[in-house]
Amino acid sequence: MSGWRQAVVASVTCETANARTLQIEVPGWEGHAAGQHVDVRVRAEDGYTASRSYSIASSASSTSLSVTVDRLDDGEVSPYLVDVIAPGDHLEIRGPTGGWFVWRPNAEQRPVQLIGGGSGVVPLMSMIRSHGDLADTTPFRLLYAVRSPGLAIFRQELLRRAADPDLAVDWAFSRETPEGWGAPPSRLDLAAVRSAVFPADSGALAYVCGATPFVEAAANWLLDLGYPPTDIRTERYGG
Repeated sequence: MSGWRQAVVASVTCETANARTLQIEVPGWEGHAAGQHVDVRVRAEDGYTASRSYSIASSASSTSLSVTVDRLDDGEVSPYLVDVIAPGDHLEIRGPTGGWFVWRPNAEQRPVQLIGGGSGVVPLMSMIRSHGDLADTTPFRLLYAVRSPGLAIFRQELLRRAADPDLAVDWAFSRETPEGWGAPPSRLDLAAVRSAVFPADSGALAYVCGATPFVEAAANWLLDLGYPPTDIRTERYGG
């Protein structure tokens, strides 16, 4: 949908020290597809406005909208959304947008491989929540790369959802591991990806999201493992 719409923040949830989820009530919200994003615009008292695009975190079956924002210290919008905004505050929403990096349960009858780096897990979480809400039996697998457990967005929910027999969750910690992890922290490489994704001959459709260098590396590893380029969908942010 084009055009800006008035919206109000219904609740704010702390995900990590740097990330918050905003539950947003948008009058007439028609819903979204898992993997889409919205533009969020904030307005200062002097009339100055700033906007940024954020991935939708809520399930496609939800009747409301939630976005999860990771603070960028030099950002223009994210520090306000993470540190200042409160329930009852107003903002403007435009969207949802995006039609390539989406998962629609009735369109793809094949395994789904998700790979997220840092806050790149947000649109993937929308897919996971949609998958769970529908009790869909499509095999899902998530590889989540993050610096430390404390920076893992949705960590407790992912640990809980991993009990679903149709969802496997694999973790890669690059700087600090959970207590009792049994292995030192390490960065992802081809060998680690090979052991944590569906094999190429499974016919899996891959979704990769994160900072640009992470996405490029992960996509190249999937190509090395035999994934066809047409089966790798990417969403990236940053330079």
